[in-house]
Amino acid sequence: MNSDETIRLDRKHLWHPFTPNSVWMDPSFHPVSIVAGEGSWLVDAKGRRYLDGNSSIWTNLHGHRHPRLDEAIRGQLGKIAHSSFLGLTHEPAARLAEELLAYVRDGKNPEKLSRVFFSDDGSTAMEAGLKMIVQSFAQTGQPQRTEFISPEGAYHGDTVGAMSLGKSDLFHRHYQPLLFPSRRVMTPFCYRCRFNRAKPETADARSYRQCGFECAAQAEEEISRAGEKLAAWVLEPRVQGAAGMVMHPEGYAKRTCAAARKVGAKILLDEVLTAFGRTGPALSAHAEGVTADVIALAKGLSGGYLPLAATLATEEIFRAFDGPVENTFFHGHSYTANALGCAVARASLALLQDPGEQKRREDLTKNLRQLSRTFWSHPHVGDVRQEGAILAVEIVAERSTRRAFSPSERRGARVCQAAREFGLLTRPIGDVLVLMPPYSTTPDELERMVTALHRALTGEIPA
Repeated sequence: MNSDETIRLDRKHLWHPFTPNSVWMDPSFHPVSIVAGEGSWLVDAKGRRYLDGNSSIWTNLHGHRHPRLDEAIRGQLGKIAHSSFLGLTHEPAARLAEELLAYVRDGKNPEKLSRVFFSDDGSTAMEAGLKMIVQSFAQTGQPQRTEFISPEGAYHGDTVGAMSLGKSDLFHRHYQPLLFPSRRVMTPFCYRCRFNRAKPETADARSYRQCGFECAAQAEEEISRAGEKLAAWVLEPRVQGAAGMVMHPEGYAKRTCAAARKVGAKILLDEVLTAFGRTGPALSAHAEGVTADVIALAKGLSGGYLPLAATLATEEIFRAFDGPVENTFFHGHSYTANALGCAVARASLALLQDPGEQKRREDLTKNLRQLSRTFWSHPHVGDVRQEGAILAVEIVAERSTRRAFSPSERRGARVCQAAREFGLLTRPIGDVLVLMPPYSTTPDELERMVTALHRALTGEIPA
């Protein structure tokens, strides 16, 4: 089937996530039809090669068609692809659970996590986590703990519970009648914080902020106010992804999680984006010595190969479900602990802990930091922020005032569309341009990514 026929059938029958119909169905818009991948590259139906600048929507860790990951799937496929996990078990899941718990343990701040509940994606991992917390409190004498608090702009997925934890006006406004109430505190976003008295500089706004750390103080106050009604403080540690790659100031996670501990609430961390070395350590929360009661993992868990997610919980929470049958956690998924997914996830974890691969990631992070300085040469770049292998470039109408472009102009989308002409595929979040390269990316490939994005920016928004 040629590319034109694929696109014709697509537009006739398919429905794409987070994609405006007005754009996709416009005859002047030419979709890219992907047929192959290799390392940090994707290949379309016309044979054109593109660098995968957002790791296939933040999932791919080690590059496409990695031989060790491919071999793990082939080996498992020769045994069984899937079987029910309701009342049955299998070795790939049991081994992965043990290895995953060992991987996320921080020697300086040992995690209390001891149980793994497998599901399919980030939304389902978060959904399981919030239900675990509410039911465990109900079964241990604290049924009043049903409230959740998270920062504004938090996004935890699109199932009803996950939407309730992280309401987005743009994504979820039509579903408000379906959502349970939850509390919000101000976003810890230095670049756009109303308390930040610093004038814009050509540097990450976190590095020159002038404030009284009001974001942390307000969160502490709201957590204290909720008190014994609070079930959990919910946080994407260090980086709020869908909010625009909002990167938190140092100390925010530590202070707010300590406040939650003080009132006896649980800590639910959404590490769907930030785990597996994306920000540096195994878990992003490790950078501030934070430990959690429940952690949601997905995206990179299988190295970007298959849908697989995990909700990690403490033994205390798990034991709250002991007792009569009605205490059971009546929650699950048909493809829980899919054997192929578990097998490739084990291979991915092994790669993450390989010393040579760790050095590659460290070099990638350093090179990205160095190369990203080129964006400051453009007068419409307002903020350039980085955590590990995640880079965000926020474009603005006016740097001196931080004035944003009108959303109707879709500047970020236009820049990323133009980047395709220079061999780069990436996706913005509003007017925040994102680069999140696979760990397989070579120095030359990384330079080509940055150059392509900068050329697209200059072409779409002239200096």
